[in-house]
Amino acid sequence: MPIYVKVDGSGEKLAHLAEGDWELPSQIEALEFWLLTNPLNLAPAKYIADLGFTVRKNACGGGAILSPEAMSIMGRLGIKLYLSEYGE
Repeated sequence: MPIYVKVDGSGEKLAHLAEGDWELPSQIEALEFWLLTNPLNLAPAKYIADLGFTVRKNACGGGAILSPEAMSIMGRLGIKLYLSEYGE
């Protein structure tokens, strides 16, 4: 799964990021990079960024950080962030 960006309520996928990567920190980095390099390619609408991740083995803190700039872009474009946790 890792990251799909799609139009809310449809199966139309706009991007498939971090394919094969199931770790949340690197997926957040990939999503942020995509947002910062492609923000003007989308018109404001209703979108979903769905991150499918698994819990890191022996995780005990730290993790993913989404910058205010990336969150601002998501807000302007109408992108909701789904965090889909999967078991091993």
